[in-house]
Amino acid sequence: MTPTNQVRALVLSRIRAALGVTGKDRKREDVVEDRLRNHPRGTIPARAHADHEALLELMTAMLGSQGAEVMRANTPEEAVRAIAGDLGTHDLPSILPMGSDPVLAALPWDTAPTLQRRIGRAGPHDRAALSRAVTAAAETGTLVLVSGADNPTTLAFLPETHFILVRADDVVGSYEEAFDRLRAIYGEGNLPRSVNLISGPSRTADIEQTIVRGAHGPKRLHVVILG
Repeated sequence: MTPTNQVRALVLSRIRAALGVTGKDRKREDVVEDRLRNHPRGTIPARAHADHEALLELMTAMLGSQGAEVMRANTPEEAVRAIAGDLGTHDLPSILPMGSDPVLAALPWDTAPTLQRRIGRAGPHDRAALSRAVTAAAETGTLVLVSGADNPTTLAFLPETHFILVRADDVVGSYEEAFDRLRAIYGEGNLPRSVNLISGPSRTADIEQTIVRGAHGPKRLHVVILG
């Protein structure tokens, strides 16, 4: 057993001793199994129960309050033009890394002839990248990204500018609904290797309570809500 595992085992043994837990406890195991099977709801704020248009407005407001730039695109053409226009406005390279996500692939990229897509993971020298959120929770303005060839995780963390496209129909009210969507897509107990919840650009105030952007991710987050 490694030193790290030894420490973990010691900590857990002390917790079990403090709780009076010894060996198998069928009652406690039943509680855990019931929770995993039935997915009980937590406290859901009233704002998460609004109609869908109000949820989209809430999503936009919550993202904006956390430093993200948000655009509503009525058509796929508008979404492509928004991304291409932002690259030009901020003097970013026209080569845009993205995964093999079918929703992104179906966008009319020929309407932005100066933009060049590169399918695959982001590298250390990429300055911008595009991902798709499979769902989003309006209650906190949180986008849900999953790992895989469709949307490599590096796209969300290496470049300084991160574009995220989310379809309006994929925006739901609460976290509980968002995870219902994930289970519907991937199956019960079969989530992707990683699920990233993103609500704004990377920032920290760990050093002298001074806000620093880009500490462990993009400095800019540009969200396009399509539909």
